[in-house]
Amino acid sequence: MRLAQPRIAPLTDAETNDEQRELLAKGGPARQLNIFRTLVRYTDLYRAFMKFGGHILGASSLDARSRELLILRAGHLSKCAYEVHQHNRIGKLAGLNDAELERIAVGPSAPEWTERERTLLQATDELHAHQFISDATYGALAKDWNEKQLMDLVFTVGQYTMVSMFLSTFGVQIERAQ
Repeated sequence: MRLAQPRIAPLTDAETNDEQRELLAKGGPARQLNIFRTLVRYTDLYRAFMKFGGHILGASSLDARSRELLILRAGHLSKCAYEVHQHNRIGKLAGLNDAELERIAVGPSAPEWTERERTLLQATDELHAHQFISDATYGALAKDWNEKQLMDLVFTVGQYTMVSMFLSTFGVQIERAQ
């Protein structure tokens, strides 16, 4: 964690108003995480974020395993402990094993990746460093991924880079019970 204490603290139950309680309740127990309890301080932004984030996590044309490779690599590159912590759990549900989760931090240079996985990680690295995917990497991606998937890939990396910025800048802390 970059910050030992939050700059913007997650709302406690006592601090939430009716609208905030309703928004947090809609997502069940997952919406009680510090990320959502912090974001719900700004209800209009929360609503917009949840709609877009819902596409990335639930309606994307990418398979869950590939999506989690992208998200976790973006989290590692952004040095966002909260993001990596949360998505390590989600990544396991998507089929990533412990060795792969550790290897994501190494990136595309780790020899154990398949060519397809290596290209996804390379694209994430390029987007993070340059906000652009090189012709060589894009050409390799286009062999395996269709137009919608390529768009979802870019938006997934962008979304989770932005989320990592939010989490790190405002000091969202990993939940103690986890």
